[in-house]
Amino acid sequence: MSVVDTATFAAITALYLVAIAYLGYLGYKRTVKSDDYMVCGRKINPVVLAFSYGATFISTSAIVGFGGIAALYGMGITWLTVLTIGVGVFVAFVVYGKKIRRIGQRTGAITFPDLLGKVFRCEKLRVGASLIILLGMPLYTAAILIGGAHFINTTLGIGYDNSLLAFAVIVAIYVIGGGLIAVMYTDAMQGAIMFGGMLLLLVISYFFVFDGVSSANQELTGMSSLVPAALAEAGMTGWTSMPAFGSSIWWVLISTIVLCVGVGVLAQPQLSVRFMTVSNDRALNRGVLIGGLFVLVMLTSAFTIGALSNVYFWNEQGQLAVPAAGNVDAVIPLFINSAMPEVFVVVFMLALLAAAMSTLSSLFHNMGTTLGYDLYKMSYGTNGRRVVQRSAKRVSQLGAMVMIVISVVLAFQMPPDIIARATAMFMGLCAVALLPSLTYGLYAKEPRSAPAVASLAVGGGFWLLYTALVHRAESSVLRITETLFGVESLAGHPWNVMNPIVIGLPLSALVLVGVHLWLSRASS
Repeated sequence: MSVVDTATFAAITALYLVAIAYLGYLGYKRTVKSDDYMVCGRKINPVVLAFSYGATFISTSAIVGFGGIAALYGMGITWLTVLTIGVGVFVAFVVYGKKIRRIGQRTGAITFPDLLGKVFRCEKLRVGASLIILLGMPLYTAAILIGGAHFINTTLGIGYDNSLLAFAVIVAIYVIGGGLIAVMYTDAMQGAIMFGGMLLLLVISYFFVFDGVSSANQELTGMSSLVPAALAEAGMTGWTSMPAFGSSIWWVLISTIVLCVGVGVLAQPQLSVRFMTVSNDRALNRGVLIGGLFVLVMLTSAFTIGALSNVYFWNEQGQLAVPAAGNVDAVIPLFINSAMPEVFVVVFMLALLAAAMSTLSSLFHNMGTTLGYDLYKMSYGTNGRRVVQRSAKRVSQLGAMVMIVISVVLAFQMPPDIIARATAMFMGLCAVALLPSLTYGLYAKEPRSAPAVASLAVGGGFWLLYTALVHRAESSVLRITETLFGVESLAGHPWNVMNPIVIGLPLSALVLVGVHLWLSRASS
């Protein structure tokens, strides 16, 4: 950036942070009871809900991480947009959201594990869901921190370590002080910034960086001969076509990227709790249209720009996007800083910061309530529910502090190119371990705890073993099978590139149905 642009960026960023501080303070002032801190007193505005849901779901993992994946594998990732709108918005709001809201209001549930525990009247499910969150969510949180820090480092030249720490501290302040009200207020503002920034990015890219939609897409299609040999052998056919059916890249794209995120969204604790913040079903109906449009613009922009960045870097540097950037997670930040007019870089900088901050705030809050309320206070409270409720805010704040520190430490230890993979891992884990139990609890007339506990245990256990021993993307890093058996994975193609969700989710559901039928037959 030039001196003028740096000054402009500093001024706009200062205004942005003042607005965040004000909304955080507003959340703090309106947080009086535990219900306020946990679920906004169940009276949030539907527009705020829709933007908060979208901003929490679409983070730097989608823009930076999956945008980079689009640069690597092409526009086949667009199927994630289709699944996300159909499942992640419509099904989530209409099929799951309404039930979660009603049952949460009836039972007084204030967190995702609390909801499962009360629906099934089972502390094992509360603890099991809490452990899934506390073991898996820091991985996702660290990925969001990495994405934000990458962009700050690339754009401003601030050291990566300092960028990451400052980023975490700013978000932590208003999350710990203001609770979910502050989180959702700031999410709504950040969502609006994200929507405008990414729409502007798409328009400028097509009509100012490239020579229009048709010309850019034709040029990208014509680059199919430039697909690297290793990717071609793995099934890639070009950046505007799907990989060869059943190939390694096809399995990565469909099972890990599309299915894990597109289906895993239904069992995301930080998203499910938002359905408990509104007072009636009409608010959820209003949120569907806004949420669907938000997701459409955000993902279409990120995936399209990611794929088209290959055209830009090839024309400018004679390199494809990923080699030019150094790694997948650096493609989008580098493209914005290299290809965009300087005056607009500030806008995109704020859009990506908003994307990261909105998701981070929700994850920090969710981990804090899970550790402080669900796992600690509800397990060790000695004087009954009244005392538990009165101190829930404080223990949740302490829990958030602990989990923030853990997430930051993990972010410093994680390798490059991890954002998309870490996101898919957490969402896949939630789908396999939690989705069948959640669906059963919401829709069964008399849900029993044993089928849900068995499903969670089998699903979670299978996901862990398959990830560590079979799925090559993780098993080759953990090196357990290499140490014990001298191989990267215990299975060959396609099992070593097939995500655990493909087998784990049906297995988890079948265990639940089987145990339920067995108990029904035994009691009849």
